[in-house]
Amino acid sequence: MTTLVYLIPVALFLGALGLSGFLWALRSGQYEDLDGAAERILIEPDDRSGDGSRSN
Repeated sequence: MTTLVYLIPVALFLGALGLSGFLWALRSGQYEDLDGAAERILIEPDDRSGDGSRSN
């Protein structure tokens, strides 16, 4: 029974910490562009040399 006296406040603290981290992520815009990163990995980067040939 005495362990519950320690475990309940620790669990409440960790839950509040997780909730505050989630709310911070929402406010800082972490969830704004969910599909962008997933689609960005599939798009090939543009050739920046301009002539289309690759130099080895």
